[in-house]
Amino acid sequence: MGWLAWIVVGLIAGSLASRVTGARRLGCLTTTLVGVVGGLLGGMLFNAAGDQGIGDFGIRSVLVAFVGATVLLAITGVGSRRHTRR
Repeated sequence: MGWLAWIVVGLIAGSLASRVTGARRLGCLTTTLVGVVGGLLGGMLFNAAGDQGIGDFGIRSVLVAFVGATVLLAITGVGSRRHTRR
């Protein structure tokens, strides 16, 4: 998978993961970074479970990256930070 596909998968997975975890609005670059790092983390988790990580560009790659991004946001606690205006 090329670098452009990684960016697209990262953006989709990061956006979905931030919505599921209730994370505050992340910028476009941060969302993409969360998705790409989540793709790496998800690939490691899927490999550790005996399954295949991210392969070709497709729905399965987005799913793996989504799982990793959700775990990443949960571990870092970004999803639990709710900022309110006074």
